[in-house]
Amino acid sequence: MPRFAANLSMMFNEVAFLDRFAAAAAAGFKAVEFLFPYEHPPEVVAEKLNSAGLTQALFNMPPGDWAAGERGMAAIPGREQEFRDNVATAITYAMALGCKTLHAMSGITTGLDRAACEASFVANFQYAADQLAPHGITLLVEPINSRNMPGYFIAHQLDAVALVERVNRPNVSVQLDLYHAQIMDGDLTKLIEKMAGKFAHVQIASVPARHEPDEGELNYPHLYAVLDAAGYQGWIGCEYNPRGETVAGLSWFAPYKAG
Repeated sequence: MPRFAANLSMMFNEVAFLDRFAAAAAAGFKAVEFLFPYEHPPEVVAEKLNSAGLTQALFNMPPGDWAAGERGMAAIPGREQEFRDNVATAITYAMALGCKTLHAMSGITTGLDRAACEASFVANFQYAADQLAPHGITLLVEPINSRNMPGYFIAHQLDAVALVERVNRPNVSVQLDLYHAQIMDGDLTKLIEKMAGKFAHVQIASVPARHEPDEGELNYPHLYAVLDAAGYQGWIGCEYNPRGETVAGLSWFAPYKAG
C-alpha cells in the first residue's frame, strides 16, 4: 500500500500556507512535503505540523534567489560558502520538524564548465551529507526535466545515480520524481527496477499536464505495484497542480487513505 504525502506548495492553495497542514490532515493525508518553509519560523511550522498529527516527509534546502530565477547552487562553483550556510539553516528546520529527508537543488548551470560544476556538486554534497549524518538525515538529488526547468544541472535519473556514487556517502540518494522521469527517460517500469535501492523519495503527477495522477499517459496504480516490488517503503509526494479545488480532485486518493 503506497503512502502519500501532500505537497503543500502545490496543493491546498485555497488557504494560506500555515493552514494547509490542517487541510491535508482533514483530507486524509498522514504526511506532507513542501518546497520551502523559510518564510516562517521553524517553531511555527512545527506547531502546525504537530497539531495536525502529520509527518514531515521532505523539504528543500534554501535555493538562493528564487524570484530572480535561481534554482539552487549545489553545482555552481563559487557558491560553496552560501551552500554551507544553507545546510545549517536546513538542519535547524529539519530538527524542528522531525524531517529525515532533505533535497538540495543543484542550480541552473547553462554556460558553466560541466566538469567544474560536477566537482562543486560532489564536494558540496559530501560536506552536506557529513553535516546531516549525525542527525540521521538523508540528502537527495533530483533530476528535473528540461522542459520545465531549462538549463538545470541534472535531468536524467541514471546520471543522478552516477553522481550519488561519486559522492560516496551512505546518506545520499536520488529523489525519483516520476513526472520528470517520464518526460526525460520513459520506460518507467524498467527504470524503477534498475534504480531499486538507489532512491529514497518518490514524487508523482500526471504527464503531460502535471495534474492529479488519474489522468494522462502514466498508469500510476501499475507503477505503485512496481515500486512495491522494488522494495520501496518511503513516502510518495503528490507534487502536482490540482485541476481545480484540491479536495474536489482527490477521488484518486480515496482507496489509499488507510495507508
